[in-house]
Amino acid sequence: MINNNERIRIRRQMQRRIRDVVAERRRARQLETPAAPTADPETTDSPALTTA
Repeated sequence: MINNNERIRIRRQMQRRIRDVVAERRRARQLETPAAPTADPETTDSPALTTA
């Protein structure tokens, strides 16, 4: 039978592994796709959006 301290330790270990995997996947995704420009759409002057 697992006591409470062991249960907490196992849960924290699992959470740490999940965070590591998520971070690794995020890094891989950022490397494979180029970073999109983060310009504010309201401040950019696009000719297609202006009605003159």
